[in-house]
Amino acid sequence: MYICVFVCVCVWVYFDGFVEEREKLRKLRSKITMRVNQRLSSPFAEESEVEDDYSKDGSVDLKGNPVRRSHRGRWSACFFIIVYEVFERTAYYGISSNLITYLTDKLHQGTLQASNNVTNWTATVWITPIFGAYLADAHLGRYRTFIVASFVCLIGMSLLTLAVSMPSLKPPPCLETNKENCKQTSRLQLAIFFTALYTLALGTGGTKPNISTIGADQFDDFHPGEKAQKLSFFNWWMFSIFFGTLFATTTLVYIQENVGWSLGYGIPTVGLAIAILIFAAGTPFYRHKLPTGSPFIRMAKVIVATALNWRQDIPNDSRQLYELQLEEYSKQGTFRIDSTSSLRFLNKAAIRTGSTHSWKLCTVTQVEETKQMLRMIPILICTFIPSTMLPQAQTLFIKQGRTLNRSVGSQFQIPPASLTAFVTISMLISVIIYDRFFVKIMQKLTNNPRGITLLQRMGIGMILHILIMTIASLVERHRLHVARKNGLEKNEEQLPLTIFTLLPQFMLVGVADAFSEVAKIEFFYDQAPESMKSLGTSYSMTSLGIGNFLSSFLLSTVSHITKKHGNNGWIENNLNVSHLDYYYAFLAVLSAINFFFFLVMSKMYEYKAEVSDSIKVLTDKLKASNINEKSAMMRGRADEGRGHLPPLYFVLD
Repeated sequence: MYICVFVCVCVWVYFDGFVEEREKLRKLRSKITMRVNQRLSSPFAEESEVEDDYSKDGSVDLKGNPVRRSHRGRWSACFFIIVYEVFERTAYYGISSNLITYLTDKLHQGTLQASNNVTNWTATVWITPIFGAYLADAHLGRYRTFIVASFVCLIGMSLLTLAVSMPSLKPPPCLETNKENCKQTSRLQLAIFFTALYTLALGTGGTKPNISTIGADQFDDFHPGEKAQKLSFFNWWMFSIFFGTLFATTTLVYIQENVGWSLGYGIPTVGLAIAILIFAAGTPFYRHKLPTGSPFIRMAKVIVATALNWRQDIPNDSRQLYELQLEEYSKQGTFRIDSTSSLRFLNKAAIRTGSTHSWKLCTVTQVEETKQMLRMIPILICTFIPSTMLPQAQTLFIKQGRTLNRSVGSQFQIPPASLTAFVTISMLISVIIYDRFFVKIMQKLTNNPRGITLLQRMGIGMILHILIMTIASLVERHRLHVARKNGLEKNEEQLPLTIFTLLPQFMLVGVADAFSEVAKIEFFYDQAPESMKSLGTSYSMTSLGIGNFLSSFLLSTVSHITKKHGNNGWIENNLNVSHLDYYYAFLAVLSAINFFFFLVMSKMYEYKAEVSDSIKVLTDKLKASNINEKSAMMRGRADEGRGHLPPLYFVLD
């Protein structure tokens, strides 16, 4: 009987596939016939169609040849890129989310020292991308820089896995509450462990600024359809890669604390090796951008030329400034930028003085590129304080969690670092709601294809950061009250308070990230000149790096100041005698001050002109769609007001 069923299923599958294939052949024949008819009616139609299929944004293949949109790029290419980033995020967050636990429990470091080591390493991870961006934009190109850097990451991960696996590379276990009584880690052990960590940081300096930029490069700004897809790219980019973060903060963290650190670090190491192979497999589908020379030297020339021409008067007619012919830019696959009135003093670099030396005379386009990068610096500075808030979720929030009741049921214990999974979950949900609902509602109100501007989105995230630190302060005050009430302020025993008390602040961090972090990476990519996209993307990562360094500085400074005159400091190894509630309140006030500074800077900011009219096309479509909807609503209301009268022809009869 089973054989008969099997045969019947096979026959059904065969004939179903045959019918499907026959339908495909019929459609293909129809398509070929239509193409032949078009070719007969217009001999140049096919040539025109092929010409229109080439990307207009200067994209090339690895050999430097122009590429066709139908053959390369778009979401089919992004699939390989996103899969890599999922694995890379798994590796990164598999380390960073629980690093403070390894430093305190396995390497016997105190809370302050471990927190600062985590934030200093995280800061380095986010600072090094500016050098990777320079290499990509100036010399190697994004693809080649990424490939080299990804292998450096793999070396760092392999060495790190070795460091946590070999008993000789770590001190013996210690169950003492006060880690100062444990045998301290030797200099050699620390050297090997931190060499591995910072090798990984060096590698991520080449991967992080280029992977998202390579992804965004797969969409042509000059094609309205692809431009519309690009507007959603960063939302779905963050949505996809946070699946890797979710796996790291749940499964990997649990494995590290309950099975072993060797397996907990070994899994992402193997995953990263597989991810590199997957990315390489997508090479035939990628669009590439050629390196255009050092962006720092290009900007330095503008500043030097401005200084040398300082006494020169800027002509009222911008056409009198020095500029190349449009054909010159077309040959190079770059774009000419018209002169603007912002930062007008830099136009002195393009004044014709008789000299043709590149350090004395710059093109208008070169001047405008420099303006675009400089205009973003005040906004970049405004993001430092919000970036200081993020490390708290990976350091102090987790240390708080270790003092609370982590039991779920009779046996299962939640690893404190797993609470960061709720950051990921809330961000995933927020991104979906934002892209599918919020944007569509705001498009009707603003006629903006993005719904709201990137700076408005960033500002909402900053407001949420103020709320996060305020809630964190109130929750910590409640935790300290429970500790005092139960007489546990002098020791670090678990409090009779569930770890889920910290859940609101973790969830809000994810919602804030959906606004601020996505907007930040898209803003710095979008507003950077076409020839400096990797450098622009590195701005968002530099923000995170400086934010982490600033977090270490604030933590150390506040701890030092509050310990004066023999008082207990705000940040002690024993959190039950600390005053993290005061520290969080301080961060909330700092965030509020920064937000008002951001309002001033964003009001003064002038968005760069689009290199294509794709945004204008999308905006016009939105306006037309909104007008049609309003007209339909008005007609519907008018019909209701007439009380559903019978048709006119019926009345005339």
